[in-house]
Amino acid sequence: MMTRGRYAPSPTGFLHLGNARTALAAWLHTRSRGGEFILRIEDLDSQRSKPEFIRANISELQWLGLDWDEGPDAGGKYTPYLQSQRFGFYQIALETLQNNGHLFECYLSRKDLQEVASAPHEKMSVYGKQERKLNAEMKEQKKQEGKTPSLRFRVPDKIVRLEDSLCGLQLFSALSEVGDFVVKRADGEWAYQLAVVVDDIAMNITEVVRGEDLLQSTAAQLLLYEALGATPPTFVHVPLLADETGLRMSKRKGSLTLSSLDENGVKPKRLVGLLAFSLGLLEEPEEIMPRDLLKNYSLESYDAALIQLDAKDLAWLYS
Repeated sequence: MMTRGRYAPSPTGFLHLGNARTALAAWLHTRSRGGEFILRIEDLDSQRSKPEFIRANISELQWLGLDWDEGPDAGGKYTPYLQSQRFGFYQIALETLQNNGHLFECYLSRKDLQEVASAPHEKMSVYGKQERKLNAEMKEQKKQEGKTPSLRFRVPDKIVRLEDSLCGLQLFSALSEVGDFVVKRADGEWAYQLAVVVDDIAMNITEVVRGEDLLQSTAAQLLLYEALGATPPTFVHVPLLADETGLRMSKRKGSLTLSSLDENGVKPKRLVGLLAFSLGLLEEPEEIMPRDLLKNYSLESYDAALIQLDAKDLAWLYS
């Protein structure tokens, strides 16, 4: 079977160094196996996703020296590659889950959920536990009160096993650590967990490389793969990258972006060298492009991966 990997950014801002590091890791992991690399845009957040960020993210990845075989700009046999254009796929999967009894209506508000989550000893399936027991009359009463339900996945009472290629065996209690999760929101928007699984199945993705902060999300997604009767890809969860203050890089915090580096004259091969160094692929930062890293790429190198760049490392970009 052909190896198929992907990078799937959310176009809610410019890509920061942490995004670039994960994209580089995903690209290297797929290309080192002679695989096909796919770019998918996860623009489910209708409030924050912007067309200008889609264009910017594509340009930023190209500036970094990454390429892809399929994507919103390249086309491909699994088009479209924007999640906002794939709602029909999600609806089919939703109906399958509903017909097989995996979903239930949840009328809890955000405030309700916060109160439940903060209740003492309330860890088991904290999201929607009591909503599972609503009968038809009670549901009708909720609707008469003007409440619109979200749809949640009913997690089974089991341990989810995740064999991660980098982190090793990870075990999660579906009830206490995953909980009944949303697949479609009360406002009608599709939830990330369902969309990403449906898209990875439809696009025949065989491996997923992403940040280790998504380990618990992966446990939820494995339950969806099982419920949909699909084989999950292999997973590689890489360490997160922190800035010089020790904080995880994020768009919300305004972390250093690729666009700003480009505007300030930083060479892409210099950034690639720094990111490769932070992944443990180089002993010291050096100017290098992604394709030049393929010959010595090894997953074992990640054992030495840095998780924090200090001021000296960042200054090297501009030297």
